[in-house]
Amino acid sequence: MLNRVIATVEKYGLLKSGDSVIVALSGGADSMALLSVLVSLKEKYNLSVYAAHINHNIRGDEAKRDEDFCKILCKKFNTELFVKSVDVPTIAKQQKISEELCGRNVRYAFFEELSQKLGAKVATAHTASDNAETLIFNIARGASLAGLSAIPPKRGNIIRPLIELSREDIESYCEENRLEYVTDSTNLADDYTRNYIRHNIMPCLKKLNPSFERTALGLSESARESADFIKICAEKAVNDCECDFGYDCKKLLCLDSAVLKEMLFILLKNNYNITPERKTILLICDIIGNGGSVELSKQCTAVSKQGILRFVCSENSPDFKEISLKSNMTFSYDGKTYTVSKITEKVTNQNNLVDQKWLGENAVFRTRRAGDRFTYPDRMVTKPLRKVFNEQKIPSEMRDRLLLLAVSDTVLWCEKIGASLQGKSYDTEKLLININKEG
Repeated sequence: MLNRVIATVEKYGLLKSGDSVIVALSGGADSMALLSVLVSLKEKYNLSVYAAHINHNIRGDEAKRDEDFCKILCKKFNTELFVKSVDVPTIAKQQKISEELCGRNVRYAFFEELSQKLGAKVATAHTASDNAETLIFNIARGASLAGLSAIPPKRGNIIRPLIELSREDIESYCEENRLEYVTDSTNLADDYTRNYIRHNIMPCLKKLNPSFERTALGLSESARESADFIKICAEKAVNDCECDFGYDCKKLLCLDSAVLKEMLFILLKNNYNITPERKTILLICDIIGNGGSVELSKQCTAVSKQGILRFVCSENSPDFKEISLKSNMTFSYDGKTYTVSKITEKVTNQNNLVDQKWLGENAVFRTRRAGDRFTYPDRMVTKPLRKVFNEQKIPSEMRDRLLLLAVSDTVLWCEKIGASLQGKSYDTEKLLININKEG
């Protein structure tokens, strides 16, 4: 079995020389075998091996028995053990989640804490049997490609050296090497969903295919590879499809369906901390082609309008008191810093240049008002500012937040649009309006 573990380690790059590794040790057969194997590989990979045990306080005396067993065992293996006792039932009730989920959260938080402290990887004893059970569990709930990937051999600093071995392989190894282990009584009951799958569904699948666990492992690997490729394409599409004020619907519609869905998932997860359900993603896909809106949360809505998909988060427009134009000035508003300075050299962005003749002419920075008018400098056509906003596809939720420079109702310059005919400078000396996001 040791050679099979080495093959897995090399295949997925789980270990390198000089690594420190923390074994997630429950005292059961799987984690016992894992500790034994990694101790055996210490010399080959020049490893520093530790162990970590969580007492969930779910099983009373039995849980204390497991803790004591792990302490005795780690002395035998000359391995430093870290133990933490957590009242999982109480925390689960407080957080209104299952004890199973709460226990998992507590374990991984403890492992991450130790990983940071010791600069070590965390090795968990998941096997091909666990992978198959997780696959069935995810399919029953409704799985994406990520769900079909089940348990990856490596995720961040977590490694799974036993992932290509079955539970039968582990038990045989323990028997051959006379390794003692404890049995968690909760694993014998069908109270947890995973146990029900293990005791009732897996035997039926193995009747159909005795090599089901190996087959499931192959399916998970294929799904993982496909999911990784789609994610790479989706991350590139996020940048490729971005445009002023949102994302270009024409470009979005040209994407492969799987890439588009993954891209939307990434956008919502990374930018708005929203984990969307599949039906939400499908609704957004629909409005990309047909227009409309989808409520994502109480604060956020996806809007498709004028060929642009954008995500509108409700915020009150910040108050802004008008400020008189000066030749050298700096002020902040709505998370941005605005500066005005005299310049004589040429600049790339001509839109933000204003004629200095407006100094001392009651020109003020302010937000829009009813009756504001803007004259296009190239066409010399004057229109209400609201119509200009429509023509320039300025999102409606943004319009009251944009600053403009005006004299009475004549707009000299407007953020996102630039200088008007009246504001445009033809002199050698000009005023440059510069905008930077704070921070």
